[in-house]
Amino acid sequence: MLDYKQIIDKLDWGKNNGLIPVIVQGLDGDVLTLGYTDKEALSKTLETGYVHYYSRSKERIRMKGETSGNYQKLKEAYVDCDNDTLLLKVDQTGSACHLGTKSCFRKFEQIDKLPDSNIDYSLDFLNQLKEIIKDRKKNPKEGSYTTYLFNEGKEKIYKKFGEEAVEVLVAPNRERTIYETADMIYHLLVLLTYEGIDIGEVVQELKKRHSPEGGKQS
Repeated sequence: MLDYKQIIDKLDWGKNNGLIPVIVQGLDGDVLTLGYTDKEALSKTLETGYVHYYSRSKERIRMKGETSGNYQKLKEAYVDCDNDTLLLKVDQTGSACHLGTKSCFRKFEQIDKLPDSNIDYSLDFLNQLKEIIKDRKKNPKEGSYTTYLFNEGKEKIYKKFGEEAVEVLVAPNRERTIYETADMIYHLLVLLTYEGIDIGEVVQELKKRHSPEGGKQS
């Protein structure tokens, strides 16, 4: 069995300030995209089997498809002769590009022919919130309600989630349902983070259940 940690440590992380470019290729040979990874993102990719990137614009790790559902399942991984560039072969779900096209690349003469994105990126905030909650767990902050919950421990966290779930059930109108659901989702993210579970793992379970292979379809 491959020792992924040993392989990761052999890569040249110093050339681009801790980042390595990743070329992603579909099973049909088409180049789909180019991204960047750091040690943690690459570890997640190898551990989960789904491609994770380090987003330079958002300054955080993200799993491809966490918002769009267009996941990249890792099939093969290659490293170049200088140990500073990776090539990943993936089974792509849906389109690789955020604009809804198969590939992020197009011919020079098509440079101005860009389709409108059809992906709802409002869900990105869930991932931002998740990262803030994870940071509060690692780096407690005085006056933070999230830090307070982690300090109180499992019983308090589970109790609060249960209370917020009930509030959703008894909400008297649409506006209140939205308000209480926001509270419930926040406390669910705290609960999952406390247990060391990423929301992406939950999404993967949902996806598996509602795929033809999972035997349950929406």
